[in-house]
Order: sequence, then structure tokens, then C-alpha cells
Amino acid sequence: MKTTIRVLAIVTCIFMLQGCIHKLVTVPVKVAYKTTKGVVKGTAAVVGAVIPDGDDDEKDEKKKD
Repeated sequence: MKTTIRVLAIVTCIFMLQGCIHKLVTVPVKVAYKTTKGVVKGTAAVVGAVIPDGDDDEKDEKKKD
């Protein structure tokens, strides 16, 4: 009888705390994703500014022709 009550109590707690556990896991992951996404975009912009790829030169050559 005691085992049945304990199992039922544990199962009830699991269902009641499921939303809390979901938030504890997903919120930090979302924050890390957004931070990393911003850093990657910023790095790509800096690299593009420092190392030009020559697109402007190609456009100038086409205009001359």
C-alpha cells in the first residue's frame, strides 16, 4: 500500500513539474543560441570589412566594357 502511494506521488510530481523542468532546460539554450548567432554575424561583418573579396573591382570592370 505504501509503495503504491509513493509511486503515485512521484508520478504526480513529475507531471506537475514538467513545465518547470522544460523551462529550466530551454531558456538557457535559447539565450546561448541568440548570443552565438549575434557573435557569428558580427564576426562575419568584421571579416568582410577587413578582407574585401573584390566584388567592387569586378563591377568596375563590367561598367568600363
